[in-house]
Amino acid sequence: MPKYKPKFPKIVDIQKVNSSPYPRKMDVSTDQSRYNTSKQTYGNPLTDYKGQSNPYIDYQSVDLLLSLQHPRSDGYDEMCFYIIGQVKEVLYKGLHFELFNAREQIKENNIDNAIVIIERAICFVKYIADSWNVLSTIKPEGFNEFRDFLGTASGQLSFMYRHVEFILGNKSLKMALAHKNVPHVWPEIKKSLETPSLYDEIIFHLDRQGFKLSKKALERDWTQTYKSESSVKDAWLSIYKSASSDNVQYKLAETLISFDEQFSIYRWRHFTLVKKIIGYKSGTGGSSGVEWLEKVTKHHFFPELWELRNDL
Repeated sequence: MPKYKPKFPKIVDIQKVNSSPYPRKMDVSTDQSRYNTSKQTYGNPLTDYKGQSNPYIDYQSVDLLLSLQHPRSDGYDEMCFYIIGQVKEVLYKGLHFELFNAREQIKENNIDNAIVIIERAICFVKYIADSWNVLSTIKPEGFNEFRDFLGTASGQLSFMYRHVEFILGNKSLKMALAHKNVPHVWPEIKKSLETPSLYDEIIFHLDRQGFKLSKKALERDWTQTYKSESSVKDAWLSIYKSASSDNVQYKLAETLISFDEQFSIYRWRHFTLVKKIIGYKSGTGGSSGVEWLEKVTKHHFFPELWELRNDL
């Protein structure tokens, strides 16, 4: 990377930004109003707005969003690292939104809806995994220029990513407790830890459909990471023995394993990138670094769907 102190172009005057996190007031348009506007402008974009903003800025609070990038070192690569980190946090929120709503649809036995939503979640995971392409341009010497400025800040402290892991059933009280001192974050993290996951709700659905599932599968401790259960595997095996394009449970299973596959790819790329940049040095947030990440790559959210392949 360049051996000079980066120069930062001024994009927005952060002293004048509306820092409220709430939606800004906007007009609502219709097909008719949009047609009328295009006739008035002769088909040209609107550029004359009153006040101190415009609808695009207000719709997504773009000026606030673009005022939140503040690298702490003189290392050239830190801005890249900083922005991709923020982008991933937003994408995690989008991914969690889809998984949350897939779970809601499962509760209502709307499996076709859940499948469509999970298919979008798969696209989110692929997109997030591709973010490693940008970070892979950071070389060890570039990372070392700003690593010390991270303190003990580590991606494992991402509460948004923790919500994703928890809704997928990979629970951890220890990782949840990292947010216990954050009053505006902890209540929802705790709730997520204690709430049945997407996969738990799918297991409830299978039980409602008449598959014989054990009490262990239906009444487990929701704060614990989901582990493979024989009655759940038997239920899925029964479904796979009747595999067809009309079998909605089979289609759900295949969608789930596709999601799990893409998430494994995401984790593997994370592991290999960190290994490429810092080798076997200790992690920033107290973990063993690469060794800890390698263990994570072996985890599957829906273990029975992988295990039953041996019996087909």
